[in-house]
Amino acid sequence: MNIDKSMPVMVTGASGFVAGWLVKKLLEEGFTVHAAVRNPSNKEKLNHLDSIAVASAGMIKYFKADLLTAGAYKKAMEGCSVVFHTASPFTSEVKNPQKELIEPAVIGTENVLQSVNETTTVIRVVLTSSCAAIYSDAIDCQKAPDGILTEEIWNTTATLDHQPYCLSKTLAERKAWEMNKAQSKWSLVTINPSFVMGPMLNPKYTTSESFNVLKQMGDGTMKMGAPKMGIGLVDVRDVADAHFAAAFHPEASGRYITSAHNTDILEMGLSLHEKFGKEYPLPKKAIPKWLIMLIGPMMNKLMTRKMLRNNINHEWKADNSKIKKELGISFRPMQETMQDGFQVLVDNGIFS
Repeated sequence: MNIDKSMPVMVTGASGFVAGWLVKKLLEEGFTVHAAVRNPSNKEKLNHLDSIAVASAGMIKYFKADLLTAGAYKKAMEGCSVVFHTASPFTSEVKNPQKELIEPAVIGTENVLQSVNETTTVIRVVLTSSCAAIYSDAIDCQKAPDGILTEEIWNTTATLDHQPYCLSKTLAERKAWEMNKAQSKWSLVTINPSFVMGPMLNPKYTTSESFNVLKQMGDGTMKMGAPKMGIGLVDVRDVADAHFAAAFHPEASGRYITSAHNTDILEMGLSLHEKFGKEYPLPKKAIPKWLIMLIGPMMNKLMTRKMLRNNINHEWKADNSKIKKELGISFRPMQETMQDGFQVLVDNGIFS
């Protein structure tokens, strides 16, 4: 399927961490981007995108849209060939998982794709899913064939009480595939990133977990040590490139694990030492599992003992060969990702 690159494209949640880099890539490639955001009049939140647009060959147009409102994306979608659905909540501060995570993810996906069904010009949808739709905890890798996560695996262990974010991503992606199979007008490709790190384009308005982890590494929260919590890591710029390739590569299909490194929180912190170790109280050693299981639940209600038990000192492994082979994606070194992300916090006075 060849897509007409002269037509506009739509990005939901365009001011988000991943979406910002995707919009930047699209603008630099000369596209007209229909940016769907909750509040187009909040210029402080969008200034960085305006600045990129001014310096690029492309053009940006803003549209007001909300995930929970049916038909909210219809206007933004008009005349577009591709829809990038990146908008989905990702936060650890959750009081009501059903209302704050599940409903925005699932109903939002349903609303966006219902408008795709009604928009004749859209022929491809790229959905930002997650490795969270494949697994809940690092211990799940042990049950995977050869101990390695692949695109064939679906998350079956997440619940409202345990890893509700993972549940939200699983249910949203399943809803997308269900709606895709019910029609033949548009194709669906999903990008399934692991933990996304790297530089923020608008750090003062970035509320991602990536920002929180970097901040805790530099502000002394982890000076006694960091957990050896097994996770995958990928650079936000590589995730943006993956979305672009998924949209415009004619043969792109199915799910794509988008993960560069099988790592853990301690290893991520250690990668900052060469550049920042003299000035900031970065983690140098592993915090004992018994200690993090004691204090973790007091620091964050999602850090339950079950979650910590299933992730600390468990190796995380995923196979990224499909995206490298089919979409030609190559990944940045972890040190570059971590140091570039940390530098943005330094430059913006987050630690002062």
